[in-house]
Amino acid sequence: MNLPLIPADLLKKSDKILFIAHLALGDYTYLQNCFQAFARAYPHLQLHLWVDEVRRTSDASQWPHLKKNVLYDWLAACGFIAKVYDQNYSPALFQASIKEARRERYPIVVSLGTLRPHFYADLARDISPGGFVVGLKKPLGLSDLHHYFTYRKLDASLDPDVADRSSAPHISDVHADWFRRLAGVDIPPAQRIPFVHIPERFVEGARARLAEWGFDARKGKLVFINPFAKTRKRCWPVERVAELITTMRAQPEWRDACFIVNAVPQEVNNVRTMLAQRKLDRTELFSANENFFQLPAMLAQCDLIVSVETAVMHLANAVGVPVVALMRQKTPEWAPVDKANSTVVTAHQRRDWVKAIPVQAVMHALA
Repeated sequence: MNLPLIPADLLKKSDKILFIAHLALGDYTYLQNCFQAFARAYPHLQLHLWVDEVRRTSDASQWPHLKKNVLYDWLAACGFIAKVYDQNYSPALFQASIKEARRERYPIVVSLGTLRPHFYADLARDISPGGFVVGLKKPLGLSDLHHYFTYRKLDASLDPDVADRSSAPHISDVHADWFRRLAGVDIPPAQRIPFVHIPERFVEGARARLAEWGFDARKGKLVFINPFAKTRKRCWPVERVAELITTMRAQPEWRDACFIVNAVPQEVNNVRTMLAQRKLDRTELFSANENFFQLPAMLAQCDLIVSVETAVMHLANAVGVPVVALMRQKTPEWAPVDKANSTVVTAHQRRDWVKAIPVQAVMHALA
């Protein structure tokens, strides 16, 4: 068995460690299990996390949106991460965070940046000039040779791909393999299922919202539909949502169902207009516009979740609600990991976007 990349004696005598990553909700949904396993394996180490903002900009008009990343709500409630660097959305704040991190004198820094890994190798060494620095690094091709001297700043490097890809590993398998190779942390498959601890006030808030809609005394099931993702390739047309609701209502099992349609803030008006035009009864619009925990709290109240490939389908596994995931063929490693509670519907051709999935394909999955 190969020795961990981070020397065991260094892990034993150190008091803290910094992980650097660019995280979306879906990334953290699976990496959270790894950070928790690491914290349990090395309870004497304070775990600090640098969340880099890949959309960092000098355009001040973008800052309010970037500052209100719902991931930060989740991280703030995490009991095993002692410190989070989450103010990196402007160049000035980025430099201020670097100065703050340098003052910590980290003995170990680990970069998990898969985008521009050479940039994060530089950043890790900049933060810890004298510490032990590990970073992701793929084998260098001819187009990457100019990054050779950047990667020489690393004390150890980690290939982001698992050694054996013949088994088509899930992203949670990839992450678990990273932590095994980094520090000998073993994360069995059963411990890779996402989890989320929802504060009681948000559970109460979700129940109050359902009562406000009249869904608390419903006869049928409660269905949550999310057609939105960050990129158009992963979105499903809102007109298709209305068609799905109408088609489901034609089936005896769903005749009395109530529906919640999720919308990102910039799409709220479009969805509201669609719902008004279609005159769909027992159908309400939802958007978690105040705090991250509004979303999993509402998901946990549902009987079924239908979602495109975004954080919602992973959070469905975290709250234990059955999910029908609408996905492209290109990203099988990001399918929901809890197969017992998940049904994946993929677009017919590899080049197809999620919008190519017809309603009948979803109905077939439900049947």
